[in-house]
Amino acid sequence: MAMMDVTVPDIGDFDEVAVIELLVKVGDTVKAEQSLITVESDKASMEIPCSHAGVVKEVKVKLGDKVKQGSVVVVLDAAGAAATAPAAAPPAPAVTPVPASAPISAPVAAPAPAPAPVPAAATAPAQAIGAHAPSQISSTGLPHASPSIRKLARQLGVPLTEVKGTGTKGRITEEDVQAFTRSVMAGDTRTQAQAAKTPAGGDGAALGLIAWPKVDFAKFGPIERKEMGRIKKISGANLLRNAIMIPAVTNHDDADITDLEAFRVSTNKENEKSGIKVTMLAFLIKACVAALKKYPEFNSSLDGDALVYKNYWHIGFAADTPNGLMVPVIKDADKKGVLQISQEMSELAKKAREGKLSPAEMSGATFTISSLGGIGGRYFTPIINAPEVAILGVCKSTMEPVWNGKEFVPRLMLPLSLTWDHRVIDGAAAARFNVYLGQILGDFRRVLL
Repeated sequence: MAMMDVTVPDIGDFDEVAVIELLVKVGDTVKAEQSLITVESDKASMEIPCSHAGVVKEVKVKLGDKVKQGSVVVVLDAAGAAATAPAAAPPAPAVTPVPASAPISAPVAAPAPAPAPVPAAATAPAQAIGAHAPSQISSTGLPHASPSIRKLARQLGVPLTEVKGTGTKGRITEEDVQAFTRSVMAGDTRTQAQAAKTPAGGDGAALGLIAWPKVDFAKFGPIERKEMGRIKKISGANLLRNAIMIPAVTNHDDADITDLEAFRVSTNKENEKSGIKVTMLAFLIKACVAALKKYPEFNSSLDGDALVYKNYWHIGFAADTPNGLMVPVIKDADKKGVLQISQEMSELAKKAREGKLSPAEMSGATFTISSLGGIGGRYFTPIINAPEVAILGVCKSTMEPVWNGKEFVPRLMLPLSLTWDHRVIDGAAAARFNVYLGQILGDFRRVLL
C-alpha cells in the first residue's frame, strides 16, 4: 500500500476558504485530476482536484471546515487503483472555478448573450410570501447544490436560497430549479427574507444615521422585484465600506493621446496576423506603472500607522460581465510589454465573462484602472478598491480644439479621473501624478526614462 496525503494546492491570496461540498467518500476510486471537494471564497467557488489516482482511505475534511493551501483533504492509497477495475471510477467533474454569485439578470447591454431574466410578479405587491420553502441550508449557510446546479441557477436567475431541494438530504436538483422557474413565471411571489437580511441602505443605525426609508412602491404603479446577484452584494458592501471609511478626493485632467493613438493603430496593422489587438488600456497600464514608480506612495497601502510600499506593480482593470463587475489583475506589469499585456487582458476578460476567473487572478492588485472605454461620459469619481490607496477612472476620448500658442489644432484628448486616499496622499502629489501620467501618454518615450 502506498498511502499519501492529498492537499489543497495554491488557490490564491486567501487565508482560508470554506468547504461547501464533498464529492468523494471513503472507498471511492478516483482518477488523477478528479474533483474531491468544492471550496468557496467571497468571490468564487472552485473544485479541488486529486493529484493522483487511487482509493480514498480517509476523508480529512467535512462540510463547513476552513481549509487553506497545504490542508490535507483525503488520505489516498495510490496503489489501490491498480487493483480496482477502472469502470468503477466515477466520471471526473469539471475543475473550472465559477463565480459564487447568483445574478437575477444580465445587463441589457451585456457583451455576451445571457438567458432571459426571471420576472418576480411585476403586478403584485412585494409580500413576504413564498410559494417555495427555502432549501435545506448546510452548516456553511449555503444551499446544498452541486456546481453544475449553481451554474444553471445563475443562468436562469434563480436564487437557490428560495428553492426547496427534493434530492437526498435536501439536495437541490435540476428539476427543482426548473420547477421554481415555472412557478415564478406563472405569477407566484417570492420571499423577501434574503433582502431583509441586507437593507437597501446598509447598516445605517451602526453609523448613527436615520433609518432607511420604507416605501410601498407598488401603490404608485406596477413594479418588478429582482434580487441582486452575490457578486453585486459583495462588491456593494465593499464599496460602501470604502466610500465611508476612506477620505477620498478626485482630480480630473485631460491627456493628449493624439500621437499615441496613431501609434496604437499602426501597431495593430503591423501585428494583424498575430491576432493580438492592442487597446489604449494596455498603454495606460504601462504608463501607470511608470507613474507609480515615480510616485511610490500611490503603490502603497495603510497598515495601522505605517505605510507598506510594494516593490511590485500588479495592475487591476475593471471588467464588465453578465455576472457583474469583476477586476482581473495583470501581475508584474512592469516586466511585460504592451503586446503581452494586451494578450493577457483579452484572455482574462474572456474568462471573466465566462465566469472562469480563479481567485488568484483577481487578487494582489496594487493599483486599479476603471475604464468606461467607448461607452461615453466625460469624468466620474471611481471608488478606491481598499487596501489600495488610489484608482484611475478613464472615459471616452474626444477630438477637441487645443491652443498651441499660435492657433487651435485638433487633438485627441483622454479624460482622466484620479481618486486618492487623503490620509496617504496630498493634493500636490495627486496633481503631479496626473500631470506626469499625461506627459507619458503624450510622449510614450518617457516610459523608457
